[in-house]
Amino acid sequence: MNDKCYEVLQRASLFLEKAGREPKVAEILLLHHLQITKEKLLMRWRDSIDKNTIEAFEKDIFTHVETGVPVQHLTKVEHFYGREFEVNQHVLIPRPETEELVQQVIQQAHTMDKPLTIVDVGTGSGVIAITLALELAGSRVFATDISDKALSVAKRNAQALQAEVTFLEGNFLEPFLGLNQTADIVVSNPPYIPSSKSEELQDTVKNFDPELALFAENNGLAAYHAILRQMQTMKLSEQSILAFEIGFDQSAAITNMIRQNLPSREVCTIKDINEKDRILLANVIKG
Repeated sequence: MNDKCYEVLQRASLFLEKAGREPKVAEILLLHHLQITKEKLLMRWRDSIDKNTIEAFEKDIFTHVETGVPVQHLTKVEHFYGREFEVNQHVLIPRPETEELVQQVIQQAHTMDKPLTIVDVGTGSGVIAITLALELAGSRVFATDISDKALSVAKRNAQALQAEVTFLEGNFLEPFLGLNQTADIVVSNPPYIPSSKSEELQDTVKNFDPELALFAENNGLAAYHAILRQMQTMKLSEQSILAFEIGFDQSAAITNMIRQNLPSREVCTIKDINEKDRILLANVIKG
């Protein structure tokens, strides 16, 4: 007689906990292998699972424990702002903190004249650009990335979610500058972890997320410096918004960089749900 859903889930959760992994991974993987929602799992709590499904599920559990491969690489998806996005080894797995960045941009956008032109710098899987395109109807959204493999993922996500985004390959803002367009909002979650801190990261991150999306030189500040330097030559509307996701200890340094590169700009720091500095917003008044 085959094991029941609750038995398979409880066994896997305990195994993960003993191995020092997050027990919730068991539920995510079981839902993936059964191709059902959490609500349906509760309805099928005492139903039996066929042997092949159990074997495939337990194989993924063992792989996660032994290698640290993120559960999102096993399921090939991650949820962001209520939508499902494809992810793989070529893109950064989106974090909840980035949802907070997007929420701040949406709030700012609602105070601005429309239609808006938005640039997402270093788009990765496209979660920021695609979400803004869908949430801010009528906006023109551009997204840049230096990785053609990341852009391929982002394009598939945009197509799957029917989002109108123009994707551009190049280093930070360079490909957008070539279009000679005027931007209202520039948003970016660039690489901001110093290379010296790589050993402090969990293996699920440092061994699987692309280094290009994680690490930056100059104590993690190099990407911000490059973007701000490029912004000096770009066309901005009369009142534009710059929104950065930052490391928890980088607020003062990046605030100073913004003021040095974009003089007389108002900058504020916003804490995330964990009360850590996470978002910098700058009101860019055209000089």
